[in-house]
Amino acid sequence: MIREDEVLRIGKFIKPHGIKGEIAFAFDNDIFDRVDCPYLICSIDNILVPFFIKSYRFKGSDTALILLEDIESEIQAKRFNGLSVYFPRKYLDENEEVELTLNYFIDFIVIDKQLGEIGTITDIDESTINTLFLLKRKENDNEIIIPASDDFITDIDSEKKILYVDLPSGLVDID
Repeated sequence: MIREDEVLRIGKFIKPHGIKGEIAFAFDNDIFDRVDCPYLICSIDNILVPFFIKSYRFKGSDTALILLEDIESEIQAKRFNGLSVYFPRKYLDENEEVELTLNYFIDFIVIDKQLGEIGTITDIDESTINTLFLLKRKENDNEIIIPASDDFITDIDSEKKILYVDLPSGLVDID
């Protein structure tokens, strides 16, 4: 069984491309192209499952079209819509530089110095000048938006997937 601490999130599958099973893959890290590894890992129902790569080709600077083994139709490829994609850390050389992006923090719990646990990061909004973390509250599923700024981040616990912040008072109304 693959554990979360054994993988690095590198992007997500978007949608099928064509009718032969190719899947559009939006990646944050091109490590899958730089390091020789025969498979990628997807989170399906909170279980990390490996899928072997048959072929891939780049469609742009942050998108690739991937064909996975045993996925041969658009219908089969649709099952991968929106799935997070991970790379196994065991294939990383100690000297391999891993570039972390803000998407690395998806699924991290955010804990504020004054407010305590605020929620879990579900997405990153980069459509405005100020990049934002979109969080979901555990208690009521309400969405909260906070700035994704180094100025507010006080600590990161990658093992426990916790992001510690010290937000200005009044920035978040959690009631």
